[in-house]
Amino acid sequence: MPETLTPTSTDLAARFAHVRAFTERLCDGLATEDFVVQSSPDVSPTKWHLAHTTWFWETFVLTAHADGYELYDERYPFLFNSYYVQAGERHCRAQRGYLSRPTVADVFAYRHHVDAAMAEFLAGFDADRQPQIADVIEVGLNHEQQHQELMLTDLKHVFSVNPLRPVFSERAHVPAEDPGPLGWRSFPAELHEIGVSPGGATSADRFHFDNEGPRHRAFVEAFELADRLVTCGEFMEFMADGGYQDTPLWLSLGWAEREAQGWTEPFYWEERDGEWWHFTLSGMRPVDPHEPVTHLSYFEADAYARWAGARLPSEAEWEVAARTVWDGTGPAPGSFADSERFHPAPAGPPASGDGAPGALRQMFGEVWQWTHSQYSPYPGYAPLAGALGEYNGKFMANQFVLRGGSVATSRSHIRPTYRNFFPPEATWQFTGLRLARS
Repeated sequence: MPETLTPTSTDLAARFAHVRAFTERLCDGLATEDFVVQSSPDVSPTKWHLAHTTWFWETFVLTAHADGYELYDERYPFLFNSYYVQAGERHCRAQRGYLSRPTVADVFAYRHHVDAAMAEFLAGFDADRQPQIADVIEVGLNHEQQHQELMLTDLKHVFSVNPLRPVFSERAHVPAEDPGPLGWRSFPAELHEIGVSPGGATSADRFHFDNEGPRHRAFVEAFELADRLVTCGEFMEFMADGGYQDTPLWLSLGWAEREAQGWTEPFYWEERDGEWWHFTLSGMRPVDPHEPVTHLSYFEADAYARWAGARLPSEAEWEVAARTVWDGTGPAPGSFADSERFHPAPAGPPASGDGAPGALRQMFGEVWQWTHSQYSPYPGYAPLAGALGEYNGKFMANQFVLRGGSVATSRSHIRPTYRNFFPPEATWQFTGLRLARS
């Protein structure tokens, strides 16, 4: 299991209640019909997310460790298991939208039953005496936060394909301030330690997924990192210059995907009377040139970087730079799901005064940042034993690493070592880019 400094049972109980409540808060304002739509095979209905996260607690904590606990419904494990082969058979992912039953009310009843059982279990739980179970609970808390993010990105897709373009969250648009020209921060060639320090003193070290370790040495050549994210306005320049038609800018697989999908602009963008608009969780609105561009595939981010005479950073470069901004102590800087803004914030103007040139902005929150690093194991990595070992390790092929979190990520969920990963053609997540150069 992940290395942890085991919290007290009171901490676990309070955190469990907070995380579970925030999941349901994200459902405020949804109509019953909104819970059941599956708009693509990559998108799961909100109802399924609510049930799957509940299945996780029932399967890995209550059934495994709570004396006398009996399954709420013996049919639910088949319906709400996701990809844990060792946990049993499961319903087809692409057909989750077929599940009109159990109803939304049934799923909420299931959640509240499991919440009550978990509250009783945690009331008598001693994390210091049972650290292995405490580790499973830590995984469960982080797992539910991941599904909160998926709920937001999936609902955005569900609402976007509706011709009515429903609004998930009313937010007035405030024009963004010009972030100024792109600046660069230089880093010397050095040997660094990358990944989690087990048993460390910062919040980033108390919990980590297995793919964030082991901590290892990596020599990083001298590099420069852009001081902020790429903006929508800058990406418009790439589009206007024929970037989507310039074959040499694209990887071969990326060009094939661009042709197959008909990409001519970022996902959720559309042109109206010569102006660019995009769909947001607050509905359709004009594209603000000063905001970070988002919903880019790896292929689009890589093509833009080539066009700009730069490249994407490696994940080691990103982590080295990010630790100069935040070491994991205290709250992470940036816009996260907790603010309920649900849209990337602009960088604002660069800092002024001594030492300002190259000061890094937007390293955390706003949009996930593509790196050019393939998602692969760190030296010495071994997956966990049992079904939870399927959480990360078995996906280490044909995916790229993203860093930093987004406006759909909970603030307490992110840390400098966090490794997100998606296939290079994925666009429905809040994914953007920061440039690097050697």
